[in-house]
Amino acid sequence: MRKLENSELERKSIADFKKSEKTPLILVLDDIRSLHNIGSVFRTADAFLIEKIILCGITATPPNKEIHKTALGATETVTWEHHENVLDVITNLKKENITTLAIEQAESSIFLQDFKVDTAEKYALIFGNEVYGVAQEAVTLCDGCIEIPQLGTKHSLNISVSAGIVVWDLFKQFNN
Repeated sequence: MRKLENSELERKSIADFKKSEKTPLILVLDDIRSLHNIGSVFRTADAFLIEKIILCGITATPPNKEIHKTALGATETVTWEHHENVLDVITNLKKENITTLAIEQAESSIFLQDFKVDTAEKYALIFGNEVYGVAQEAVTLCDGCIEIPQLGTKHSLNISVSAGIVVWDLFKQFNN
């Protein structure tokens, strides 16, 4: 077995990425404090051709040197926008008939392995603050809640790890 060289990976150009059909997922990051987490989510969004990222509240925006450290250029490929209020964002997404799902531990949440995408729908995944998670008002407003099952003592994952797990699972379902 031989590790592939970068030149063998058939990477898209920025222009090709922009023209590519996107995975019908929107990632909403609300009040994310860590610039490295933000950059990591951009990189994940690039890897799986995510439609766009919506940054809300105190979540920093590109261009930013610290975001760039982990995004490695993904802020140039992935479409993004910033809004102050996540509740307004969720309300507007719902008006566009986009299913809104909080990624959180909540009553009546659906475990990730039990969630089945409808490939005819578009989804917005709401990720919250590293300490407080998705705000209760946002959870209440969402159409549903997906929970990543956790068996250890912490019952808490880094937001960029959570985004990677959920995006990968839904990406696989959209591409079966």
